Amino acid sequence: MQSNESVLVSRSLLIFYVLVVYVFLQFLWWSYLLFNLNGEVSQLKAEIALLKGEDNNMLIYSQALRNKWLMIFGEGMVFLILLSLGIIQTRKTFKKEFALMRQQKNFLLSITHELKSPLASIKLYLQTLNKREFDKEKRTEIIGKAISDTDRLDNLVENMLLASRVENANFQLDIQDINLSAFLNDYAQKLNNKLKDGALLKTNIEPDLYMQGDKLYLGSMVENLLENAFKYSPENAEVRLSLHADDGWAVIKIADQGHGIPSHEKEHIFKKFYRAGNEETRSTKGTGLGLYIVSKLALMHKAMLQVHDNQPKGSIFELKFKLCNYINES
Repeated sequence: MQSNESVLVSRSLLIFYVLVVYVFLQFLWWSYLLFNLNGEVSQLKAEIALLKGEDNNMLIYSQALRNKWLMIFGEGMVFLILLSLGIIQTRKTFKKEFALMRQQKNFLLSITHELKSPLASIKLYLQTLNKREFDKEKRTEIIGKAISDTDRLDNLVENMLLASRVENANFQLDIQDINLSAFLNDYAQKLNNKLKDGALLKTNIEPDLYMQGDKLYLGSMVENLLENAFKYSPENAEVRLSLHADDGWAVIKIADQGHGIPSHEKEHIFKKFYRAGNEETRSTKGTGLGLYIVSKLALMHKAMLQVHDNQPKGSIFELKFKLCNYINES
């Protein structure tokens, strides 16, 4: 059964196409009437000239009629071209607005779930601690889970705020020299300590590669890409993080073993709110902001961001930063 949104889109497009057909039919009808009227006027002038014995003016009237027809035809074609371009552009805008409306609806559905789920979980943990007595080990486990859900909420709110900040014209990066190799090694070690049992992040990081960038937002890019990789990977799947130098670039690759991204989706995944599928049936968590944030921050770092197919399955996200010379950090 079609959703209310699909029915609304179908009806609106139907009304639009009916109006387009009506406009074209009216254009053809008035063109016919204009040609016919000019022909009748010229015919009357010719008959009057014939009655007056002005045979020499017949050729002039005939040439004038031909010129009027050419003028009407030329202006009609210009009008028709401009009308067609306007209709095409209106249709594109129309469909774009509906796509944006659908993405915003999906965002609201996802953000509602993303906020309510950890809040309900935290509330349950606190109620459990309040009502029952536990030994120290069990109490520590429950508190740890509550903190984990709090971190999840914090990351979600931070992503929403960051998505708003990167669109601000006054937003600026705090550019500094970064040992990218050391940064990624430290980040990977901390992340491996937080991963659930079975999940694994494998690294292959070339040492002593340096770049210039904002360390805080560099962390946001890597975090969003890794979170995305684990989210769409099967349980206990391996995610690979690598760094190597290539022709003056520091290349970060994050490879997962998920279902991959269809070719027709790849050009859209970095758009704001965009998530493949429908939020009402999608099982994976997310808001459609992570990859959008990565793309905006990559642009501000003058970095290149690409996505490729992994073999035999999954995706590889590739970030390329301009290398800078070795920096003595002492």
